[in-house]
Amino acid sequence: MDQTLITRIVEAALMAANQPLTLAQLHGLFSLDEPAPEGSVERALELLREQCEDRGVELVELASGFRFQVKADVHAWVARLWTERQTKYTRATLETLALIAYRQPITRGEIEQVRGVAVNSNIIKALEEREWIRVVGHRDVPGKPALFGTTRTFLDYFGLKRLDELPPLSELKDIGELEPQLQFEPEAKEALPVGNLPTEDDLAPEPVAVDETPDDTFDAEHEEDTASITETEDDDAETASSEQTQ
Repeated sequence: MDQTLITRIVEAALMAANQPLTLAQLHGLFSLDEPAPEGSVERALELLREQCEDRGVELVELASGFRFQVKADVHAWVARLWTERQTKYTRATLETLALIAYRQPITRGEIEQVRGVAVNSNIIKALEEREWIRVVGHRDVPGKPALFGTTRTFLDYFGLKRLDELPPLSELKDIGELEPQLQFEPEAKEALPVGNLPTEDDLAPEPVAVDETPDDTFDAEHEEDTASITETEDDDAETASSEQTQ
């Protein structure tokens, strides 16, 4: 089996797969009766990566394996094909995810101490359902709190192969929309006692009632109220004068 055919097979498999393929899975494409020569699959990956240099896609290696993906410089145009609504996450969710990613393994209580507020259970649940975080153990302290860490799915989503490829905290700017660049950073807050932490709802601003009455209507009502007060004061003065005369 020549290298050209092996490269075509590997390319077709990566294009057809709906998830990254590991090196073992790529080797498994070839039967025992007609195995690929040693190093030929790896060579095929190198050739495909080189061929993508001037194309709109690139071959990348992630935590779960190899895949083709759209290059960043043409992503804005290709994204118009995806009509589903983009998921947006709250600042609290992104701060929680950032703390788990950079300080794992970490407990919920430790996250609350850094953020200064109680972590909503729905945040942890949402991140677990997205398969971005998982319980990796339990802290050996009273209560045995769960230790959270990130998953391979998290690395795949952000285009990373290993955790050490995360951008340094010094390079991060601010929390924005959840994008592969991971442009968010936990906001430094004063640590509070864990047992008395406010919740996200407690820190939400109180709704403010807005008076939508036009200014001219308000002025008219104000003048009527002022006139009514003046008439009352005059009546009181006349009554007092009459009583003094009697």
